[in-house]
Amino acid sequence: MTNDMPEKPSASAAATRRIPLVIGAVVVGAALGFAGVYGIGGLKRGFGGDSACSGAVSLAQKIAPLAHGEVAALTMATSPLRLPDLAFEDADGKPKKLSDWRGKTVLVNLWATWCVPCRKEMPALDSLQTKLGGKDFEVVAINIDTRDPDKPRNFVKEANLTRLGYFSDQKAKVFQDLKSVGKALGMPTSVLVDGQGCEIATIAGPAEWASEDAIKLIKAAVKPATAGF
Repeated sequence: MTNDMPEKPSASAAATRRIPLVIGAVVVGAALGFAGVYGIGGLKRGFGGDSACSGAVSLAQKIAPLAHGEVAALTMATSPLRLPDLAFEDADGKPKKLSDWRGKTVLVNLWATWCVPCRKEMPALDSLQTKLGGKDFEVVAINIDTRDPDKPRNFVKEANLTRLGYFSDQKAKVFQDLKSVGKALGMPTSVLVDGQGCEIATIAGPAEWASEDAIKLIKAAVKPATAGF
């Protein structure tokens, strides 16, 4: 008489079949934990980015051949990224946000008086603003000194930086906000942003922004924008 009942699997075989299930549960749990920390939007941004910023990536690819010489250290955007709406203050202490420059190409620069390369770079940024600043482009240099608010103001006066607007964030949150999206590793940091708030290029460290190389690249990146942030 035959026994048609299936044999009870051995303990070792059952354990072997459970391994993929356990691994799967761990992977799913890790993904949910990641989403809990960074938010579902963070997951989406990390894997696909903001589709509205695809134009900035195309522009970055187009002007990439110009990133040489004095601006060779620029890293061109390869995936769509909309920057956080950075919040800071103007010279009168009034709140400002990056979105206030909607429709303009902007070179966002973070600097501090304790940063020697920052201080050396500032006159070139002032010169860039003098040459190209206007309705389609602006240098937005944000000071992140957290102690003596008079020190950066005095530096700006002593260095005769007359064309740059004065912006500051005494909590240095703008640095943390850029760091959170992988765009601030040290000082100075500069990010070229299109009229929709999307990254075109980023540079960690100083650049000679008054150079012919920089002027050509910025001119190629600047286009009158019709869309806002």
